[in-house]
Amino acid sequence: MTQTRPEDSPLFIAALARGVSVLRAFSEGRPAMTLPELAEATGLSKSSVQRFTHTLWTLGYLRKDPASKKFSLGPWSLELGMKYVQTSPLVLGGNPFLHTLNRNCQETCSLAEPDGLDMVYVARFATHKEMFVNMPVGMRLPLYCTAAGRAVLARLDPAVARGLLERCDRKAYTAATLTELDALLAELEFARRHGYARSNGEFYPGDITVSAAVLDAGGTPLGAVNVSVPSSRWSFEQAQAVFGPQVVETAHAISASRTLGRSHPFYELEPPGGALRGAPLGDDEA
Repeated sequence: MTQTRPEDSPLFIAALARGVSVLRAFSEGRPAMTLPELAEATGLSKSSVQRFTHTLWTLGYLRKDPASKKFSLGPWSLELGMKYVQTSPLVLGGNPFLHTLNRNCQETCSLAEPDGLDMVYVARFATHKEMFVNMPVGMRLPLYCTAAGRAVLARLDPAVARGLLERCDRKAYTAATLTELDALLAELEFARRHGYARSNGEFYPGDITVSAAVLDAGGTPLGAVNVSVPSSRWSFEQAQAVFGPQVVETAHAISASRTLGRSHPFYELEPPGGALRGAPLGDDEA
């Protein structure tokens, strides 16, 4: 049976999707772009991009440099993300506990949420000590090579977790990245036995992370609590011994806070190939 794509629905507004694609085209590597560059980045025609950028500039979501004619994100675009962290039950319920964990362990503590095949960092309390990894709110990292992702996967049915791992593009970000399916499944089994997951320099060299899953009232994983430390101050074994119990306790406290309710598993909510996740948008009239 052919699966219907969400963008094929009569409710789907293609012009809105194309406008959002313009906002999503900006990145750390491409913070400002001309109209031709935006057209190349989005796959849209220059005339369509011109209309979208003018509208977004008028609304304050884009800025335009009068000299270079390059567009960049405006302050109003930040509000879109802020609305999420201001209304998310996971963030609002988790922040007090995450702050307490940060004060107790004096290291960087984060809260991450699964989305598709990634973990998105939605809350963070940084350490005052030397820190070499910048993990801002909103950053996305792959499920398979992060402690947060493994903590979430370990609380799913093993067959579902395996299926998600098989769908990941399991490339090596560092020499320590685990990419073989058997090795990753072994890490999930470790997390099931110990209550926390771990990673050692698998996305950033020298970054050690210990994580435990936050569950809703029905036992569905909603996110994960992280403690991240540098290998210059901690060994992998020491970090697990010290922070494993702490992240487990914090994750349990957030899960029991009665602010999360029940939800559908994140992998059931993922649009199967939605336009905003990389599928071609086409270039009909905006």
